[in-house]
Amino acid sequence: MNIVGNPTSAVEETLDPQDWEAVRRLGHRMVDDLVEQLSTVRQRPVWQRVPDPVRAALREPLPVHGQPLEHVYEEFRSRVRPYPTGNIHPRFWGWVMGTGTVTGALADLLAAGMNSSVSIFDDAPSLVEEQVTRWFVEAMGFPETASGLLVSGGSMANLVGLAVARNARAGHDVRAHGVGGTIFTLYASSETHNSVAKAVELLGLGREHLRKVAVDGDFRIDTGALATAIEADRAAGRRPLAVIANAGTVNTGAVDPLHALADLCAREGLWLHVDGAFGAMAALSPELRPRVAGIERADSLAFDLHKWAYAPLEVGCVLVRQADEHRAAFAAAADYLAAARGGLVARREKFSDMGVQLSRNFRSLKLWMMLKEHGFAKLGRLVAQNVAQARHLAALVDAQPALERVAPVPLNVVCFRYRGGLSEPAALDALNRELVVRLHESGIAAPSGTLVRGSYAVRAAITNHRSRRDDFRILVDACLDIGRELEKTT
Repeated sequence: MNIVGNPTSAVEETLDPQDWEAVRRLGHRMVDDLVEQLSTVRQRPVWQRVPDPVRAALREPLPVHGQPLEHVYEEFRSRVRPYPTGNIHPRFWGWVMGTGTVTGALADLLAAGMNSSVSIFDDAPSLVEEQVTRWFVEAMGFPETASGLLVSGGSMANLVGLAVARNARAGHDVRAHGVGGTIFTLYASSETHNSVAKAVELLGLGREHLRKVAVDGDFRIDTGALATAIEADRAAGRRPLAVIANAGTVNTGAVDPLHALADLCAREGLWLHVDGAFGAMAALSPELRPRVAGIERADSLAFDLHKWAYAPLEVGCVLVRQADEHRAAFAAAADYLAAARGGLVARREKFSDMGVQLSRNFRSLKLWMMLKEHGFAKLGRLVAQNVAQARHLAALVDAQPALERVAPVPLNVVCFRYRGGLSEPAALDALNRELVVRLHESGIAAPSGTLVRGSYAVRAAITNHRSRRDDFRILVDACLDIGRELEKTT
């Protein structure tokens, strides 16, 4: 198939529209539809399956020739927009996914229109990202020597932070010579997110050298077991490198004892990396800040801003205590990237010297606009509101004999299950797995599921600024209704 067209044509083409006014009218309609979608989201199901005819329509042949943008938008309205993940809905509490905001959506439109690569250039987008990261350095209590970088999310933030840890604590030039024959060991609780293991693998440190340390009854790392593991590795000739602490574990929201871990790392000469994917945001609330006390002592900190900071996907952040160690892990010289005395590439501090990407989009604009519109104080109040909602949900669960809470609620995650009159573990697991499926398919609510101490549980991770207390009563009532129906057939 020839899809190139006529290479000898004298007509020069562009992707700009022929009728700018028509695009302006369509753009206004898109914004109107967006506002309507978000303002009425509560009236729709949380999630609904994509119907088979729509699935078939979205598997169309290669579009060799174009069609009017108006037609493409109509297809979006009928085939794509009605079937989202559901995380913009007030009763979505699954997988620690944020809710997004209207301002963030509009900011992404503006950023795409500018189409800036925030990397090496002396321009306003670079200054905006610099400002946003400095705000978070201050908000998290990091020193002025710290650096910050916006990334795609917590997984990339963990990778960047641990790459800096590897290079800074290896004892030799890893970038020049590789890891070599040294066996480096890293330590994290058994509740740590799988992105940490991925990072360890990608950095060539070996998954088997990531020690999964036992947790206590509140799912926090056992510091005694950690100290024992470090001592054993040293005695065996291995080189302990870093401790990865959790500020909000993915399963239960547990926060490791950060001050104790910082003290241990200082004594042992280890790097302290904190995975604060969502829990770090508790630092923005004066009421909740004590729960993550010690987070400011980390050598590196990873957190997501599209989770508990409510920004649209995707944007995360990594902070590194010493900016020179951060840049030493990634800075790379090239003639085409060299700074000049003036002009577009006069910028000395390059974002490409602090992470993996050279091409980077203008993801800081949505944060800059949202934070200037609402302020950090309101963001902290919303985080505290979600924690209060988690306590409310826990109380609703505890008040129902047919339901059972299976973990403490230190922050915003509530794990529970329908128990009814059942006692056999396999039957309980099967019932609760089906309960989560039916919640989704009914469109009532969308929690996720997980394993807590080996048993299946319904998991509500509350990072939703649209949720109201009544929504949690709806969830509990639905769990009771569905659970009773399932129990009759068990």
